[in-house]
Amino acid sequence: MKKLSRQDLWSLEEYSERRAQFRNEVMAHKKNRQVALGDHARLYFEDAITIRYQIQEMLRIEKIFEASAIQEELDAYNPLIGDGNNWKATFMLEYADPAERAAALTRLLGIEDKVWVQVGDFEKVYAIADEDMDRENDIKTSAVHFMRFELSVAMIVELKAGATLQMGIDHVNYPLSAVTVTPQVSQSLIAELDDVSIN
Repeated sequence: MKKLSRQDLWSLEEYSERRAQFRNEVMAHKKNRQVALGDHARLYFEDAITIRYQIQEMLRIEKIFEASAIQEELDAYNPLIGDGNNWKATFMLEYADPAERAAALTRLLGIEDKVWVQVGDFEKVYAIADEDMDRENDIKTSAVHFMRFELSVAMIVELKAGATLQMGIDHVNYPLSAVTVTPQVSQSLIAELDDVSIN
């Protein structure tokens, strides 16, 4: 998957003019980039479009226009875009009530290592979580984690041939056997994977 460069970004002035339409396009795009895992967990899969929006918003909010500062934002956000053989996602534990959320984050310690995706009959692929920084301590986990799911060539071939895609969580306090990903979300995720073949 191609990473973003300065040429992919609009100036602050141009983004101001395009922002409303671009935001609508991104929100529609994101609907096919998320998977609910039960009532309180969700995966938001990132790609060049979602990350471009995040960068443009950051540049706008911070009023960043200097080339070096723009490059810093690109360097910070580009690693969140998949590499053609993996998916990268933001995992969120969503509890509206603060007290319930606090109790859940204690109960769900280590959940970020128990989230998985499964292609057809292949083995589950568990998330590689929080490579940039540790987001839990000895007492509780975080409500937000960044994840990477590494896929084999054989898995990518099978996905492109129509294999089912499932996701779930194996944590003892949040058991979720499997969620079958909808065709729309599957197609969106598969589209960003490289074209590969098994020799």
